[in-house]
Amino acid sequence: MRLKNELLPHQKEAVEKLIGIKVGALFMEQGTGKTITALEIARIRYEKKKIDAVIWLCPCSAKENIKREIVKQCPDEMLGIFTICGIETLSTSIRAISYLISVSERKRCFLVIDESLLVKNSRAYRTENIRRIAEKCPYRMILNGTPISRNEADLYAQFYLLDWRILGYRSYWSFAANHLEYDEYGKLRNVLNTDYLAEKIGPYTFQITKEQCMKLPKKHYETSYFSLTEEQLQEYAEAAGRLMLEVDEWKPETIYRLFSGLQAIISGKRLIFNKSGSHFDAVEMFHDPMDNPRIKMLMNILAEEKTIIFCRYESEIEQICRIIPGAVRFDGKVPQRKRDIALRRFAGDSDYLIANRNCAGFSLNLQFCHNIIYMSNDWDLGKRMQSEDRVHRLGQGHDVYITDICAENTIDEQILKCLSRKENILECIKSDIGKSGDRMKALERYVYGSRYSHEVFDCNELEDEDAEGI
Repeated sequence: MRLKNELLPHQKEAVEKLIGIKVGALFMEQGTGKTITALEIARIRYEKKKIDAVIWLCPCSAKENIKREIVKQCPDEMLGIFTICGIETLSTSIRAISYLISVSERKRCFLVIDESLLVKNSRAYRTENIRRIAEKCPYRMILNGTPISRNEADLYAQFYLLDWRILGYRSYWSFAANHLEYDEYGKLRNVLNTDYLAEKIGPYTFQITKEQCMKLPKKHYETSYFSLTEEQLQEYAEAAGRLMLEVDEWKPETIYRLFSGLQAIISGKRLIFNKSGSHFDAVEMFHDPMDNPRIKMLMNILAEEKTIIFCRYESEIEQICRIIPGAVRFDGKVPQRKRDIALRRFAGDSDYLIANRNCAGFSLNLQFCHNIIYMSNDWDLGKRMQSEDRVHRLGQGHDVYITDICAENTIDEQILKCLSRKENILECIKSDIGKSGDRMKALERYVYGSRYSHEVFDCNELEDEDAEGI
């Protein structure tokens, strides 16, 4: 009994390291084959009769792709041993939790937690529910492209689900007391004794990047700029003045509210505030989508070849699907059972996949396409990198072309600069506020983009880093 495809040398190396221990972590960048590596470990344990079931937890949007990979790779005898469940489901679904606990009590289970950074919060309901399942599974593995997204504090919950003895802490508070340093506002300032953490996880971890194990085509980045209409400029300035006054840099939700409002405007919406000003709704500004300068720019740069268009707003997806005949929609409005059909259409006779990053940004293999357009971006660097890797992965035979559509002199520009430096925009703006001591001036730099860029970065820094691309 063997997998249908042969493992690559780095995948065999991962299997050799982890097959001899009951728990382990595969930190393999997207496109390096962590799924087939985990399946080979499951196959060996099943063949040796050490397990008779596999519980595979993954993002809900990745479930269908994981099913396809299992069918594609595994021998028929193994197909019946897999139970796949969305990680997000375990935040609220008592039925799903009860079923998985029942399976883990009745069978010798191998628990696989795919995209384990989704459970980095040790106090979240989903983490606690997964812990209840994990403690009944003799074999456990976490999969992710990288062990951390922001800092080493991300390690605690992931390795606690494997076994608390790896790091040596039974509670998050004991971990925090030894490794986390907070400032006077309760914000994490520093992670201490990181060498100790690296030494502890080393024997249970296999980590590799794409650059270490394969030669992939180059990524080429381009930014297409457009100008807001006069109506948008007025709306943008009024909303910026109103929302910036409410920002408290130690309350991230107030910064998110500012960013969300301004991004809605530059994407073609108008903000309608309630009487108290505590809430706003975003409504369409343009009756005809082709009057929206962002959509105009998209249509100007769109080529007649396979392209993924990532959108932030559901309304953008609906409008673009109406404008482009034959475009394939791929977001939360497409039922899970129909997403496989949508992907087959995109792989077949359709040139355009119109998607959001929550649904199409994880686990899909779309290397038959080598063009991506981002209608807009947000502050989530992890999702941006994940979505790029849907096409920049093993099997891609062409250079990959990535285009960002950007509203000039707006927050769009600052978001792109943070992404290009692999930085989180929320941390950047807090750092700028701390350096300048002037909250309003620091906020204006981000809100009004390049108008203030000369006050944020020195020329040498801009030339060096912009030349390297994202």
